[in-house]
Amino acid sequence: MAPLALTGKHALVTGAGRGIGFACARALLERGARVTLAGRDAGRLAAAAAQLAELVAGAELACEPLDVGDEEAVRAAFAGAAARFGRIDILVNNAGQATSAPFGKTDSALWQQMLAVNLSGAFHCMQAALPGMLEARWGRIVNVASTAGLVGYRYVSAYVAAKHGVVGLTRALALEVAAKGVTVNAVCPGYTDTDIVRQALANIVAKTGRSEAQALAELAAGNPQQRLVQCAEVAGAVAWLCLPESAAMNGQSIAVAGGEVM
Repeated sequence: MAPLALTGKHALVTGAGRGIGFACARALLERGARVTLAGRDAGRLAAAAAQLAELVAGAELACEPLDVGDEEAVRAAFAGAAARFGRIDILVNNAGQATSAPFGKTDSALWQQMLAVNLSGAFHCMQAALPGMLEARWGRIVNVASTAGLVGYRYVSAYVAAKHGVVGLTRALALEVAAKGVTVNAVCPGYTDTDIVRQALANIVAKTGRSEAQALAELAAGNPQQRLVQCAEVAGAVAWLCLPESAAMNGQSIAVAGGEVM
């Protein structure tokens, strides 16, 4: 792999202020792409941009605050990003949110929130980025889904439904654009060392009385490697799907989970 294989490409990463999104932004910058960091917290994005500028010499990056659940905000932010760095060649839909509740206690508000952020957000971003990709006859869309998009998990029915929707949307759009130079794939991490998982650990400790080490072991138990996935490992899969030589990868949902899902 050429280290700067994405030179000249413009990537936009949602949920880029921390965790998997931050790692994806770094991986794409290291491969030569110009990167727009997108997310709801402008201060967090600015801090992430400053850190990335120190980590990656010569990095070209900018920030676009947005809420992926707001269609008009997405269109405005994507237009601003394109005006700065040119059309968006690579879209990484990473913004997500997970809230747990038994099905009987999953109310309409929780249901709609999980769909708005995890599924509709990806939809809005793809609609905003796709026209430029089709015009150029080159593009990469990578949706960061979850193993929850491939199998079921207890107590997160709304999140599981949304992530299954992301996987289905990935497959459908991949077929529509297959002959137009654009690929659409999903990366499906298992439990990853992110703020969302740390919150899940805190909830387990609070509700069950287990120690943090016991709670961590419980989450890691589903991974045959008996550990949490690292953000950089997810980012590596995302970056690979964006490379020119990955053009035959289309409509795939790749589990990054140590063998949990096969």
